[in-house]
Amino acid sequence: MILVTGAGGLVGSYLVKQLVSEGNRVRAIYRSAIPLPEVAGTVEWVKGDILDVVSLEEAMKGIQQVYHCAAIVTFNPKKKALLHQTNVEGTANVVNACLNEGISKLLFVSSVAALGRIREDIPIDEKMNWSEETSNSEYGKSKYFAEMEVWRGIGEGLNAVIVNPVIILGAGDWTKGSSEIFKSAYDEFPWYTEGISGFVDVIDVVRAMILLMGSNCTAERYILSAEDLPFREVFTRIAINFGKKPPNRKVTPLIAALVWRIEAVKARFTGKDPLLTRETARTAAAKVHFDNNKFKLFFVNFKYTPVTVSLKRICQELKNRYGL
Repeated sequence: MILVTGAGGLVGSYLVKQLVSEGNRVRAIYRSAIPLPEVAGTVEWVKGDILDVVSLEEAMKGIQQVYHCAAIVTFNPKKKALLHQTNVEGTANVVNACLNEGISKLLFVSSVAALGRIREDIPIDEKMNWSEETSNSEYGKSKYFAEMEVWRGIGEGLNAVIVNPVIILGAGDWTKGSSEIFKSAYDEFPWYTEGISGFVDVIDVVRAMILLMGSNCTAERYILSAEDLPFREVFTRIAINFGKKPPNRKVTPLIAALVWRIEAVKARFTGKDPLLTRETARTAAAKVHFDNNKFKLFFVNFKYTPVTVSLKRICQELKNRYGL
């Protein structure tokens, strides 16, 4: 029996569907409403929360493997407390429950943000860690501290492995998370930066997670990244797949500084998350490269999907979902 937290998110939803398709017995935690009606009858759904220790330990009864995908991704400074509570305290609760229930293996979905991704001089690899100098986000800090909880669990005898995906591409809810880039391109957002980042298909992330869970690998972490590409190139390819106008106006540092300040003021009055923050402005401008060799050397037959192929498929899936 396999337990999945965060089954309503992009990675968790694809993971649950893949595990079910392979004939696994899956239990998934939901908070308010069952998120995947298409597999509702083949998944054992348990109402709970990773911040509720009692419900979490109940959900782990009879479980052998745990995929911990639940997390909050936000760059809104006002949500700092909630971010750390969910990502750090929630992960600590998962680790403790795994230890208490004698879980055979835990796989934790972290992020490259936990490695300190503002490094333009050398490629980022798994030996690096978050620091004040190399990170620009509270989100990255929260994921780093969450990893520390997993390493604590490993020190206490837990069999666990960590994955650090780059920007994940998938046909999720395009009003939040990494899937927002598809809506921005569809809406013909005109601005682009000269930043570079890693990108990976959610299907490849799930494949990698299942491979790691089934392996003898423990006490390791792996960057999952298919390609490093300029943001402008990715946005342009998405726009073309949608038949929309690609971005054509360059964001200078001055413009970015003005916009995130304006957005901060607007957020105070509207209560909504700002479209751009100082953290996201820095990330979008950074030219960052990732070393994905560690995972490829461990699984020599694993092949990442080319980003161009992923974008074409995902855009078509989003067209079908939203009737575009």
